[in-house]
Amino acid sequence: MSAEIAQWVEQVGPAVTAAVSAYGAAMLTRAQGAAADATVGLGQRVLQAVWRRRDGAGRAELERLVDEAVDEQDERYTTAVLSRLLRNAMQNDPELQEELSAMLPAPATGGVNITASGERSIAGQYIGTAITGDGHAAPRS
Repeated sequence: MSAEIAQWVEQVGPAVTAAVSAYGAAMLTRAQGAAADATVGLGQRVLQAVWRRRDGAGRAELERLVDEAVDEQDERYTTAVLSRLLRNAMQNDPELQEELSAMLPAPATGGVNITASGERSIAGQYIGTAITGDGHAAPRS
């Protein structure tokens, strides 16, 4: 698998998972509503593009996988199933890869500049939970 496909799947995974969680397999044939948020809308457009390029049996299989992912109600499982589906679809169809890649905005060029200043300052692009200041107990496992 190319690094480009892997990076694309990692970027679009949350949107596809959100669309599946919101609508299930019905999202494959559902018109995007004006009120749908950008993440769900992107995920829906991605999966609809894959769905349109399949024949009857391929569409039924995609619907089955989406329904299975929704029924599982485990976001990690859903993400893994859908990521595998997208990687396979893109590897087997260069035109689809081009169409799907065009759906994401181009990555920003250049580096990220983060500055922390002052006593006990912290900085990070993605750090998860950060607790600063005095009087906080250490998190327990």
